[in-house]
Amino acid sequence: MSPLESLFKSSKIQLRNRVVMAPMTRNKSPGHVPNANNIAYYKKMAEGGVALVITEGTCVNHVASQGYPDVPNFFGEDALNGWKKVIEAVHGAGAKFFPQLWHVGSIRQSKDCNMPVADNPSGHCSAHKHIGIAPSAIPHPYIKGGEVPKEMDHEDIDATIKAFAEGAKDAQRIGCDGIEIHGAHGYLIDQFFWIRTNHREDGYGGKTLKERSRFAKEIVEGVRQAVGPDFPICFRLSQWKMGFYEDRIANTPEELNDLVTILSQAGVDIFHCSQRRFFDPEFPGSDLNLAGWVKKMTGKPTITVGSVGLDKDFVTGVDEACGACFPKEKLGYLNHCLKNGDYDLVAVGRALLADSQWPTKVFKSDYESILPFTPESLNRYP
Repeated sequence: MSPLESLFKSSKIQLRNRVVMAPMTRNKSPGHVPNANNIAYYKKMAEGGVALVITEGTCVNHVASQGYPDVPNFFGEDALNGWKKVIEAVHGAGAKFFPQLWHVGSIRQSKDCNMPVADNPSGHCSAHKHIGIAPSAIPHPYIKGGEVPKEMDHEDIDATIKAFAEGAKDAQRIGCDGIEIHGAHGYLIDQFFWIRTNHREDGYGGKTLKERSRFAKEIVEGVRQAVGPDFPICFRLSQWKMGFYEDRIANTPEELNDLVTILSQAGVDIFHCSQRRFFDPEFPGSDLNLAGWVKKMTGKPTITVGSVGLDKDFVTGVDEACGACFPKEKLGYLNHCLKNGDYDLVAVGRALLADSQWPTKVFKSDYESILPFTPESLNRYP
């Protein structure tokens, strides 16, 4: 048995192997409610052998948390009843289930957010009803010609923290095995971390990453208070942002240590560490990737992710075929790092879209039958 296939057990969760389904936005939930296709999609991934399904980003119950068409919500009885059916299907296939709770902040690609606004209780917003919210009134660098967002006041901050806590409590109530908080990739929580988007002069800003971590810390604390001590909380973080792959929130190990120590003490159980390429070292002088550094600093389990199963990184691989779906030398390195204890779990994204049986085939060393990722894989659903 390879390390990738081995049982994972922590104080709060046990998984049948080390393979996690990475969250991937699919835009397949019209009306923001999970449907039969969503059930079939997640069930298929569980049947293919993943141990833990982490959903695409699901939006919390706060104004402007939505930013993309047909992304599912994680609030309201229609959506939650839909998620119950997904959870049952995933559990029936032997996997555990975490929803990823999400607020897009000032990254808003869609004006049809379907979120409540003061002057339109029916819940349909437009460019004339409200704008995105953010730590500071600065257009997001990722959006060319983007709107100037509303700078969050303390009432906005409190309401957002409450929305994440309520989403986590609902997840626990309907049978989820834990939750993931999306704190990466330039969305709202990450906008507080990022010096380019957080110019606040109150207690939620500051010159240091440690100071700018307060918003995330209070979200984690709010979630922990809502779900109690035993419900797993995963936190996804990244250095890179969409369109800004070389940007960083932590330029030194010391800065990273400040951040993850604060989050760990606030209640995070698992860190999901997003990179373009999982095999890239995070800081000079060490072979450890981001997940390796975070595990070393916190002692908490970590998930590594980034171009797993691809022979090109996920950015350059979107618009072209990726050839062989898992270079064997990368698989050897992945297992080496797992055996060495550098990290604990491995999230797989696009390779699963190409072949949902990827984990089972890798466990059997049946590499030749793995279907390679191609651009067409993105259109396959369920």
